[in-house]
Amino acid sequence: MEKIDSRTLPVDALNERRRRAVKMRLDGASLKDTAAQCEMSRTTVIAALKAYEAGGWKAVDVDRGGRPVGSGRNLNAEQEREVQRLIRGRTPDQLKMVNALWTRQAVAELIRDRYGIKLAVRTMGLYLERWGFTPQKPMKKAYEQSPAAVKKWLDEEYPVIAACAKIEGAEIHWGDETGLRSDDVRGRSYAPQGQTPIIRVNSKRHGLSVISTVTNKGHMRWKAFDGALNSDILIDFLRRLVKDAGRKIYLILDNLRVHHSKPVKAWLAG
Repeated sequence: MEKIDSRTLPVDALNERRRRAVKMRLDGASLKDTAAQCEMSRTTVIAALKAYEAGGWKAVDVDRGGRPVGSGRNLNAEQEREVQRLIRGRTPDQLKMVNALWTRQAVAELIRDRYGIKLAVRTMGLYLERWGFTPQKPMKKAYEQSPAAVKKWLDEEYPVIAACAKIEGAEIHWGDETGLRSDDVRGRSYAPQGQTPIIRVNSKRHGLSVISTVTNKGHMRWKAFDGALNSDILIDFLRRLVKDAGRKIYLILDNLRVHHSKPVKAWLAG
């Protein structure tokens, strides 16, 4: 049976259990049954009964000891808020630090440089846990992305494209490319120390590329090809796309260089 530590209970819940335990003992319940039903240790039950015998029901209740929350900390509330603001909105290198990502040591160095306060790595981990920060694997995001430019395009340019497509009875396609490989993704596995697990894998690797478009109605068209996308492959796909659709198409692509290469522009103008 798991040992119960009454110190982990909120003080109101602890006092309710202490009073219930005393009542059960006064009604004749055994110490073992009382401790089990009240989910308390036998020592706590005995202490509650002794308190009742010495001072009545009022003496049964206890007040949680310990220092006030927030006292004894190295950082004051304003310093904590400032550090949280910095590590939420910046990376260490943006603050002219040597680290690329935040670690407990990096945050501790930030605090030391700004406030002259030295914190052990373990203590820094406790601060971060209390602030709600957890170690996570960063997501990759292209540095070329510009949310402001995307919003402007969606608010100003796309409505014009949509209106023209509606007037002309055309389809709007959203296009992109991707690459596929037959590599297996291996994570970690538990095994006895010194006995590395072995996974049988195929030594031959195969790759395949795909260019595809999807309409606003969810209709998808694609073409598979070997190697990287080039002007000839893109033009061949565009030819087939137009032929398959049977009507005018507005194709929206990203800023990949091949999308606006000279051969592609010449084919579109022809």
